[in-house]
Parts: sequence; structure tokens; C-alpha cells
Amino acid sequence: MWVIAAVLSAVFAGITAILSKCGIKNINSNVATAVRTFIVLMFAWIIVFATGAYTTLVDISVKSWVFLILSGIATGASWIFYFKALSVGEVSKVAAVDKSSVVLSVLFAIIIFPDERTLWWVKLICLAAIAVGTFLMIDIKRGETKSKIVWLIFALLSAVFAAATSILAKIGIENVESTIATAIRTCVVFVMAWLIVFCRREVKFLKELKGKEIIFLILSGLTTGASWLCYYYAIQQGQVSVVVPIDKLSVLITVFFSLIVFKEYLSVKAWIGLAFLTAGTVLMAVFT
Repeated sequence: MWVIAAVLSAVFAGITAILSKCGIKNINSNVATAVRTFIVLMFAWIIVFATGAYTTLVDISVKSWVFLILSGIATGASWIFYFKALSVGEVSKVAAVDKSSVVLSVLFAIIIFPDERTLWWVKLICLAAIAVGTFLMIDIKRGETKSKIVWLIFALLSAVFAAATSILAKIGIENVESTIATAIRTCVVFVMAWLIVFCRREVKFLKELKGKEIIFLILSGLTTGASWLCYYYAIQQGQVSVVVPIDKLSVLITVFFSLIVFKEYLSVKAWIGLAFLTAGTVLMAVFT
């Protein structure tokens, strides 16, 4: 069941990237992130109260609270850098770099959690394929100015914080109902996102939100919420080293839509990279 949840997480995450790109095309990325977080927050708590999971709040240990809050902070940082990268870079490239967080996530999982060390050598081989694929997909050409590859810096920072999120969430979600864990983490991300907007005095950009952008941000918020619920259920029930790679297959959906919707171009090198990335992920899910 947790494998199905991981696959659904990937599908929703892939759709989210496209909807988000549409929603932030003409607005400030920090404001867009904050608005989306508000939608996810409402979605998460509606699920919590609809399922009656709120009754377990008093049973959450101090340790779980600490790690869930830390994972929320890491998620918030990852989101901020991810949507900044999306606002200045191509969706297919940003998504590929962001998904490279799987390499760090699996390495940390193997080191920290004993039950993740099963067939560790197979996982490392698969990680090598994913790393090679990511490098090929970035496809930075010689002569590109720093201003043109600034998206890469933001995307890499997003990947680092995303990797930290997976590990912190795995520890924090132990013995905690997954919907409650998602809602708690979303509260932290919500506070972070809006603090940044207010501290940078970017509230003024809210008035620039138009009908189409609002619709896309709402839809991306809903798909994000759905992705998170599936992801953290899978993390709780399964192995991080398998769930994370499956979730990162969302890059396939993102690339497919980026080619159709945004008319982005993938070189032969990038297609080969996508093949490596996909093969490494699938093999890890199947053989471990």
C-alpha cells in the first residue's frame, strides 16, 4: 500500500511543478509560495478534522514535535529556493536538480536507519545512475553567464533542504498519524513563508495576483497537499530509500508537461540523462 502512496505522491508532485510555474509566471515567487502554503494548510487540517485524527494530538511526544518542526523548517527553506529557481529557470532543468535530493536522502537513510541498509550496494549503484542522469539533464552550455545559471544555485539549495526534510520527517513521524504530521509541518512552513514575505516587505505584490494566477496557485496548493499526505504516509509505512526515489519520478511528469505546455527543448544529452535518472530510480524501487 505504501508503494502505491509513493507513486501517487510522485504524480501529484509532478503536476504541482507545472501548475506552480503557471502561477508564478508574473508574480513574486515568495508571495506565490506563501499563498500556496495557505492553501496546503487549509487542505491538511480539513483532512485532519474530517478523519478525526485531531484526537491524537495530545499523544505526540516532545521528540516527535521537535523533529516535525525541524522538518517543516527544512521544507519551507526547500520550497522558497525551489520556487525561486522555477521563477528564473526552465521547469525541466529545475525539477531534475531538485530531484537530485534523492541521492542525499538515501545516503543519509542508509547511514542513520539500520533497516535501510538492506542491499545497500544495489542502492549505491542506482544512486550513481541517478547522479549521472541529473548531471546530464542540467545541460549547462559553455559560455553561459552567471546570471543565466543562477537558477542552478537555488535548485541545489532546494535539493539539500529537501533531503534533510525526508530524514527529519522519518524520525518525527514515528508513532504519529501521518495526516497530523503533515498538518503540523505545514503550520511551520506557513509561518516561515509569510515571515519572509513580511520581512522583505513583499506584501505589496499580493495586489498583483490576478484571476488566472490565483486559480493556478490554488490548484498547485491542492496537489501539493495531496502529494504530501501520500508521501508522509509512505515514509511512515515504508523505507525512505525506496519511497524517496519513487516520489522523485515526478520529474517524468514535469518534463512531459514542460515540453508540451512551455515548449521547452531537451537536448539529446538531457534525454540520456532523463533515461539514467529514471532507470536508477526504477531499479532501486524494484530490487530493494
